Amino acid sequence: MDVINEALEFEQTKLKSLTTSDRIEISRKAKTLILGLNEIYKRQKDAQIMDIMKRLTAIKRKVEKRLNGKHLIANL
Repeated sequence: MDVINEALEFEQTKLKSLTTSDRIEISRKAKTLILGLNEIYKRQKDAQIMDIMKRLTAIKRKVEKRLNGKHLIANL
């Protein structure tokens, strides 16, 4: 249940004024937490775990959306 507590703490992190390296770190941490929760969900089939995974996925998508962004095209 340590992964669940860590995921709940991770949800409380602030997502304002992050550097690119912070966004990368948050994205990677979210991925590892989601994968860990998925292993627990496979065994227990608990709907609350699925809800936590959905919320973490939403955070991860939001951060990755900002990471990818629009690329600048140089005028040649």
